[in-house]
Amino acid sequence: MGGTLQAPAPAAPVQTEEQHRSRPEIVGPDSPEAPYPIHLAGAVQKGFGRGGKDLGCPTANLPDESISAMSSTVKTGVYYGFAQVIPPETAGFPSEDRQILPMVMSLGWNPFYKNKRLTAEIHVMHEFKNDFYGIEVKAVVLGYIRPELDFTSREALIEDIEMDKRVALKSLERPEYKKFAEDPHFNLVA
Repeated sequence: MGGTLQAPAPAAPVQTEEQHRSRPEIVGPDSPEAPYPIHLAGAVQKGFGRGGKDLGCPTANLPDESISAMSSTVKTGVYYGFAQVIPPETAGFPSEDRQILPMVMSLGWNPFYKNKRLTAEIHVMHEFKNDFYGIEVKAVVLGYIRPELDFTSREALIEDIEMDKRVALKSLERPEYKKFAEDPHFNLVA
């Protein structure tokens, strides 16, 4: 993939019902292989506001400078790993919101919405009590789930997002992946 974050979006294949039904429940080898782990960090930016409102999957959008190294190394698609929200001590975040948690991440152009720029959107699998715009998020990307796809309907997109979450959770249960929840990239005394 190229190193630019703004360019014409490449055409994405449309997800079919057959492809959806044939997706595996666990992806990747038994332990992460190069180029993983990929470490990301950045202050959460306002996105389009679609993740939580339109799709029931709130996301933390990373700034361009935090994803440029990853976007020049891997292809667009959906990834899995761990993430942590690191609010300032004075922000009043409960301790459960500062834990290292499983995540899925979309790196791409979001063809269903016809985005004009490449984005990295992390969905931390936890129900947060607060918004965290402007607050640092750290992530360790450990594997690839699927390519970026277009969808025939919002419902089909939501179905695949829900499957992405299940695949991520099952894939992260393997011992060689679980240990990355204690990666030194994270703030381990949260």
